[in-house]
Amino acid sequence: PSSSSSSSPSPLASFVSPSMASQGAQVEVEAHDVIKLIIQFLKENSLLNTVRTLQEESQVTLNTVENVDNFMNDILHGRWDSVIEVVSTLRLPNMKLMELFEQIVLELAEMRELDTARALLRLTPAMHTMKREAPDRYLRLEHILQRTYFDYNEAYPQGTNKERRRQHIAASLKDEVYTVPPSRLLSIISQSLKWQQYLGRLPPGSKYDLFRGKAPTQQQEADAVPKKNIRVIKFGKKSKPNCAAFSPDGQYLVSGSSDGFVEVWNFDTGKLNKSLQYQAEDDIMMHSEAVISVTWSRDSELIATGTAKGQVKIWRVLTGSCVRTFASAHSGGVTSLDFARDSTQLLTSSFDNTLRIHGLKSGRKLKEFRGHTSFVNSAVYSSDFSKVLSGSSDGTIRIWDAKTTECLKVFTPKEQTSVLKVKRFAKHADRVMLCLRSPNLEMYSLIGKKVKSFEAKSDMVDVAFSPRSKLIYAVGEDQVLYCWNSEDDALEDAVRLHAKEVLGIAHHPHRNILASFSVDGTMKIWRSGAKTKKTGPLLVK
Repeated sequence: PSSSSSSSPSPLASFVSPSMASQGAQVEVEAHDVIKLIIQFLKENSLLNTVRTLQEESQVTLNTVENVDNFMNDILHGRWDSVIEVVSTLRLPNMKLMELFEQIVLELAEMRELDTARALLRLTPAMHTMKREAPDRYLRLEHILQRTYFDYNEAYPQGTNKERRRQHIAASLKDEVYTVPPSRLLSIISQSLKWQQYLGRLPPGSKYDLFRGKAPTQQQEADAVPKKNIRVIKFGKKSKPNCAAFSPDGQYLVSGSSDGFVEVWNFDTGKLNKSLQYQAEDDIMMHSEAVISVTWSRDSELIATGTAKGQVKIWRVLTGSCVRTFASAHSGGVTSLDFARDSTQLLTSSFDNTLRIHGLKSGRKLKEFRGHTSFVNSAVYSSDFSKVLSGSSDGTIRIWDAKTTECLKVFTPKEQTSVLKVKRFAKHADRVMLCLRSPNLEMYSLIGKKVKSFEAKSDMVDVAFSPRSKLIYAVGEDQVLYCWNSEDDALEDAVRLHAKEVLGIAHHPHRNILASFSVDGTMKIWRSGAKTKKTGPLLVK
């Protein structure tokens, strides 16, 4: 509703949520509507002096009552104490206020409550207005209060009476007041927080500091080896999970499987995340062929998936809708994906020996990087997103200029074997971790110099890091998870994950939780914790 005041306290305030902005939607909130929410809150907490001061300074009023019918009944039955209390927080036309207080004074005179009647007549703003604008009416009331008796005919001339006057006043004020749902300010704040949870920006159950505008930062767990198997997620008889990734905000775990399904899991329960409405209705994101790569945007709102036949799809996790399809992103399987910083572009690598950058807005290939002579198994942006790093089955690592696609550096590990994974190392922005098809896991600087090497007992398959990057994890072809301390390079632990070939691992960004997926058709969730029955032999350091 529009304000009854003649002036607006300030111009429009516009609020646009990121998800709305992407769809061109905008919500505009009038500043005086915000003040109305505050006035309602003050009224509900009986801060009436503050209400009057705010209404006077802002020239914004909130003519609401808890119940219009009850307010009308109070007038019709002459319960003037209640009526005056309600009216004191309203801004009503002067003429209607004069009629109301005139009637109250008359009824007090009839009951011979003369002192109270005189106080209302001489002290209330409505009667001051009457004395100034309608002096004859004011003097008539003074004369009635001076008499030693109450003359009904003098008080209600020309065929009127007390009941008709009450009915007239009630009908007149009914047009000026309305009801709104209680506690609107708190309800809107609650809805806003729920929306933030829905977007994955506010973890369920977390506290929120309204004054600072953010959730209190939760301390990251101290890095510890996740060797306790807490959940086993079983896929279909003819299906297996080919890839998996935790969302950067730590809310979700997504998997891509050989039957084309893209599923979002509650990793604490080991079940599909049914808080996502589409999954609750069994409407699953999917491709028509095997999904072999998956990644998240940095804001945890988008998922990118790549298939064995070169197709890429972009999904919105909250709705399950496909917002962009690159039907022929590559002529071979898409081996890896990485979003640009602002999520407007997507880097992909492929079995077709190339890397490409695709525009999410245009739906087109923007850039192509050529130079590798065999499969490109992995590609990522550098920490500052100015470069692209790629690893190939031709045994080389290449560093490219992300803008010009120029190859800036080529270097070859001494093993001269396939490079399976290239991972950014968060602890050092100028270093990358290389997972080679060999027993060695190697760390290189961006100038091509080997910094460290970690040796296992079998060829490596995949690599991941603990939240603080203190621990480095690699899974081998022997199905064992090896864990090294990045500070002293010591092998901290080793745990057998599956009985059959492990295809990869993914680590939670904040907690000591790891997901492993295997050709046995399962994805296991592991976490650090108390000793438990081992699922496989624990290897000695």
